Amino acid sequence: MTTVRYGKASVNGLNVFYREAGRTDAPALLLLHGFPTAGHMFRELIPALSDRFHLIAPDLPGFGQSDMPARETFTYTFAGLAQVMERFTEVIRLDRFALYVFDYGAPVGFRMALRHPERITSIVSQNGNGYEEGLSDGWSPLRAYWQDPSDANREALRTLLSLETTIWQYTHGVPDKSLVSPDGYTLDNFYLSRPAADEIQLDLFGDYNNNVAMYPEFQAYFRKHKPPFLAVWGKNDPFFLPRGAEAFKRDIPEAQVRFFDTGHFALETHCAEIAAAIGNFLGHSRAVHE
Repeated sequence: MTTVRYGKASVNGLNVFYREAGRTDAPALLLLHGFPTAGHMFRELIPALSDRFHLIAPDLPGFGQSDMPARETFTYTFAGLAQVMERFTEVIRLDRFALYVFDYGAPVGFRMALRHPERITSIVSQNGNGYEEGLSDGWSPLRAYWQDPSDANREALRTLLSLETTIWQYTHGVPDKSLVSPDGYTLDNFYLSRPAADEIQLDLFGDYNNNVAMYPEFQAYFRKHKPPFLAVWGKNDPFFLPRGAEAFKRDIPEAQVRFFDTGHFALETHCAEIAAAIGNFLGHSRAVHE
């Protein structure tokens, strides 16, 4: 039986909620979630890996059970999220760890790796992009907002926060939609429906442009440090294309790339397969044991 512990860490005046499982002396894996979800997206992956690894899955500020400070007191940018997560690892005394990054977790985790490459033992990217060619046409409404941050373009993005869009994110590209539990997207919708959550998410939509601008820096990090790297990708993702997964091999020739016949939230349908790939990858990665 897997014992999952739940706690909160005080980080720069914020309470960061996190899930934790596995022996604390085992190789550590920090799980960084994406939009519009939280650490609960790892509810099946954590038990599948906790016999071999020390897993920690925090909720980003403004997401899940972590504090959602007012926009007047906290600037919702990816740089700000990365700073909180970096400090979070220090507060819980996580000195060296592998990264699992998904969606928003990728620009957060890659920023952390840029600042402290010595802390990162290896990286698993599950539909976590770092290349222009990985961005689909689905980003067009956001690109319009980046180019012209008008009220009209901001308002046009509100449809991305609806329950219908959240369900679509979970089910698009999934051959058998009956495999997708409603638990994840229902909980995500609950968090998105909180007062002021919409404006916070719109702020992050606008700031995502800074992630794209940093792609060359992320890629330079990959080339210089060549962390052991595994990409596990839902190949039918409407946002992050398979070309983005393959691109990692350009900067890390030994990177492993695995595709699965599913969509953006690949863990919803292929958790067992992804867990096996991660277990094999980390189990054979010398860096994770250093």
